Amino acid sequence: MNLFGSAYRGKKVFVTGHTGFKGAWLSEWLLAMGADVTGFSLAPNTTPALFNQLGLAKRLTHVVGDIQDPRAIRKALTKAQPDFVFHLAAQPLVRDSYNRPLETFNVNVIGTAHVLETLKDFKKPCAGVFITTDKCYENREWLHGYREEDPLGGHDPYSASKAAAEIVIHSYRRSFFHEHPVHIASVRAGNVIGGGDWAKDRIIPDCIRALQKKESIPVRNKVATRPWQHVLEPLSGYLWLGALLANPKWSKFDPALLTSAFNFGPSRESNRSVAELVTEVLKYWPGRWEDKSDPKAVHEAKLLHLSTDKAHALLDWKPVWNFPQTIEQTIVWYRDVQRMKSDQIRDYTQQQINHYCEQAGSTNLAWTKAK
Repeated sequence: MNLFGSAYRGKKVFVTGHTGFKGAWLSEWLLAMGADVTGFSLAPNTTPALFNQLGLAKRLTHVVGDIQDPRAIRKALTKAQPDFVFHLAAQPLVRDSYNRPLETFNVNVIGTAHVLETLKDFKKPCAGVFITTDKCYENREWLHGYREEDPLGGHDPYSASKAAAEIVIHSYRRSFFHEHPVHIASVRAGNVIGGGDWAKDRIIPDCIRALQKKESIPVRNKVATRPWQHVLEPLSGYLWLGALLANPKWSKFDPALLTSAFNFGPSRESNRSVAELVTEVLKYWPGRWEDKSDPKAVHEAKLLHLSTDKAHALLDWKPVWNFPQTIEQTIVWYRDVQRMKSDQIRDYTQQQINHYCEQAGSTNLAWTKAK
């Protein structure tokens, strides 16, 4: 398959946050497509870490740096001279944001501005995709999905910081990137799961840690619903949007429509409760769970769903895997790689990417047939 029109083959791609869960999957996919990848991030903060499991440090240009340091990010970006930028670096945890609000705002808002400020001075063509979150919307516990034009907001510092980052991106786009060689867009994804996420306070890693120890899975918010999707789903959207920003010939719409915000989420049937998620997990790795609800716990949204009509209409993008497939592909990764070495884990991860791309190709999605 001619994925993304071969837009990344032989191109320089700069990824912030490449040592994180999503960043590692993105880097692995880019390398497989023949991209020259430079990553800028702090060192991995979990043990194990997917970045290390895939042996990525030896396979790309690995720059350890803090997105809060404007000189460091400017130096790295200027040296790399990328054709594409994917900005994923963030403080990504809601509960951590209550403990570290100032750091959360500095990383997620000012860090984003640091990347934009450097790109503003670029003289060469470049496509920039800035990753925020579905939690950037003012959550009103609606049953219907949030659209890109709905009000931004945030109860907790994490959500508020991501809403603020969206405003910063929009401001820079209108103020500095009109008739500029750099084209930028922002993307908002739902709750992303998949093999290799080892973060704390996330339900899938919590499940795996408990199952490995043969303990009960602690579930703190069993009735909360989320738009669960495999990590490859939004990444396919990010990569396709980046390719279109660089090659608008593949789009039948005005290229100006691409330099905006896009939601990438699963189908409605994947919007399930945490209890339903854990029940599905246990089909592939038997165990048990227990209700650990705490009435004094910090606020977290109960209902959340994204509308992806815009991505469907403008990008011909849609999710590939349904809810059971998403859970199966996630849990078998953890189950099967337990005793693998790094090169075997890399091969296994690539097999999942190839399997996903084959299924996407069978549905004739635009990013699998662009030329």
